Amino acid sequence: MRRDSLFYQLFAQLPQTLFDLLGIDTPQGYRFDSVELKQTAFRIDGVFVPPDPSGTVYFCEVQFQRDTTFYERFFAEIFLYLRLYRQTFSDWQAVVIYPHRQVEQVSFEPYEVLVNSHRLHRVYLNELGSLEALPLSLALMQLTVLPEAEMPTAARLLAERTRTEAVPRPEVIMELITTIVLYKFTELSREEVLRMLGFTTEELKRTRFYRDVYAEVREEVYAEAREEVYAEAREEGRQEGRQEGWQEGLQQGETLVVLRQLRRRFGELPAGLEERIRQLSLHQVEALAEALLDFTTLEQVSAWLERSS
Repeated sequence: MRRDSLFYQLFAQLPQTLFDLLGIDTPQGYRFDSVELKQTAFRIDGVFVPPDPSGTVYFCEVQFQRDTTFYERFFAEIFLYLRLYRQTFSDWQAVVIYPHRQVEQVSFEPYEVLVNSHRLHRVYLNELGSLEALPLSLALMQLTVLPEAEMPTAARLLAERTRTEAVPRPEVIMELITTIVLYKFTELSREEVLRMLGFTTEELKRTRFYRDVYAEVREEVYAEAREEVYAEAREEGRQEGRQEGWQEGLQQGETLVVLRQLRRRFGELPAGLEERIRQLSLHQVEALAEALLDFTTLEQVSAWLERSS
């Protein structure tokens, strides 16, 4: 699982996550950033920058593998940042997120004073508590370390909480849940993950994934279809070719979108089935495009065509 990228997305989309970990109210105006310390080769991936110089700067690191020199590097980066950007803050705190205690380095010498000080907060995800009781931001973190067998049930629980609780930016939380599950179940498509989480057809259509992918496929196919029809019209010398090309391109484009979606789900289509779809009117093709999300077999597609003929 590419956890660095995943946690970066989590903090960038839901910066209140850090303050939930610390058990404090989320202050306003904080900006999550990745800061390069140009005088060295250091980069601090997680910095919560205060909105004004009177605030506290927070450093956050996700550590999922044991590193016997982690604290040496972490504190070196922090103190270099403090030196370079001293005019931008008044105080500092640091947070390290571990999956469990066994990952943490064993010896803290000569940094025991800093490790055990009030400035460093060490978080162990497996000790946060139950998913039902945690804030959604922290439950998302815990979801990343669950065994594969437990993840579908836990992910559905968080998806249901997102639907029923009054949470800010629920669409972002749903997208993060989907991404976490995709990282664990790499063989599944995003659509399959959304269905595993209990999305209805209508909810699936409202996701950013569906809108982006479907719009991209439609635009690509429409462009190809219109160009083919325009070329035919030019060859035949029809003056009305452009308008006809638009209409025919629209219908052909819708048909090709449906065929492409069906091939992605079911593989190569029987020739007879594909021909029946190509004979549909524009209205029928649009109706099929809406209905195909509910189909799980080609027999259901054939039955729909029978009813629509």
